[in-house]
Amino acid sequence: MAQASARHLLVDTEEQCLALKAQIEAGADFADIAKEHSNCPSKAQGGDLGSFGPGQMVPEFDKVVFSADLNTVQGPVKTQFGYHLLEVTARD
Repeated sequence: MAQASARHLLVDTEEQCLALKAQIEAGADFADIAKEHSNCPSKAQGGDLGSFGPGQMVPEFDKVVFSADLNTVQGPVKTQFGYHLLEVTARD
């Protein structure tokens, strides 16, 4: 079964998500931004979600995680939890 590793951050608004994405694309460290701004408990690990398979995350996550280029920031991705930035760090 396919597996992926990813990190993410979660915020309440699309505007905040876009602003944080711009900071990361300008050179800010994803993990530092996640630790400072994310609403998800994974922020303690810099947004690292570890390794998981299809169906273990919400469908909107799966769609991105199992198709996006590695090591590029994706998003905003809207789920029932809010707005996410995602970065796929590995996939096999």
